[in-house]
Amino acid sequence: MKAPHTYTREDVVEIQAHGSRCGLGVILELVLKRGARLAEPGEFTKRAFLNGRIDLSQAEAVIEVVNAKTTEGLELAARQLKGDLFQAIQAIRGPIETMLVEIEAAIDFPEDVEDIIHPELFAQKMIQDVIARLEDLLKHYDEGHIYREGVAAIIIGRPNVGKSSLMNRLLEKERSIVTPVPGTTRDFIEETVNIRGIPMRLIDTAGLHDTDDGLEAAGIQFTRQRLDEADLVLFMVDCSMPLSDEDMQVYDLVRNRKTILVINKIDLVDHDLVTEIVECLQGLFWVEVSALYNRGVEKLKAAVFGEVTHQSGPAGLPSIVPNLRHKVAIKRALTASRDVVEGFRTGRPAELVAVDLKEAVDALGEIIGATTTEQILDQVFDRFCIGK
Repeated sequence: MKAPHTYTREDVVEIQAHGSRCGLGVILELVLKRGARLAEPGEFTKRAFLNGRIDLSQAEAVIEVVNAKTTEGLELAARQLKGDLFQAIQAIRGPIETMLVEIEAAIDFPEDVEDIIHPELFAQKMIQDVIARLEDLLKHYDEGHIYREGVAAIIIGRPNVGKSSLMNRLLEKERSIVTPVPGTTRDFIEETVNIRGIPMRLIDTAGLHDTDDGLEAAGIQFTRQRLDEADLVLFMVDCSMPLSDEDMQVYDLVRNRKTILVINKIDLVDHDLVTEIVECLQGLFWVEVSALYNRGVEKLKAAVFGEVTHQSGPAGLPSIVPNLRHKVAIKRALTASRDVVEGFRTGRPAELVAVDLKEAVDALGEIIGATTTEQILDQVFDRFCIGK
């Protein structure tokens, strides 16, 4: 395939072969002996970027497509691969660059400063054309990054309240061992589940209680460590039994965290006992379930979705969702842009205003690769697997 009509805009030879992995291995060994070498992580995409085929945000979208865990995450990656983020950044950089040119002209021709610089007009333009758009991008990150990055939810409670049964119901497969014997789970079990488009790392943990069993005690210690790392806590109690001291100890651990109270085994009791539990464990949003009979599980999923997205029902994906690297750069650009507005309104020298404008332009340029360093490129492409 001849350049420039290839992914990397370079001449490319592609070998298509039938056969087993063994046969492919022999072919690979032969071409390596003839002088070829294995591609470095992300090398094809890096060459595409360096040769102008794609911008840096599109290069990152390639690995986002590969790593997508839900169709919603894949859709976000596809939009970025198509160039939506690039176009949004360019639309913001344009007004800043235009203003920077005018400021630099005023610096070069100080006698014409009053004709070139209109402080309040420039300040309003920065607020409307730059700051408002940057704030919108940050809002999109807050709303949508969980579709790409996911969240971690931990199921916690005393032994034998049904944590493993709930884990299996949410996963829709038998992943955790379920027995009537308390303390079956001695380590933590982690799996990813799709909750309305959000990839959620679900962690089933050892029940929290006092024990002389060394192995079980180690599992409980792991549970406490993972609790600190979780974005959401599913605190499970058994409503067929009175709340115990162990339940209250867990309650004290989670009451000030982002927590949903999961009241299990409602198939065994009447509603009055549930009311007593809710009154005792105040301050927590609760959902009633029967993990055994799969009752209330969809309501729990809805509650989890609402807790992590702050939405009461399904909503469309944000049109553009920056990743964490983009967010950091956007915040830098936003800080510099606000400094520009302050500079115009306080009469700061044009040379200093130009410095802030240049900082905003460079920060946004890092997102699309217009202004970047080898260190940033390494950070981006080190995430790739071999080739790509």
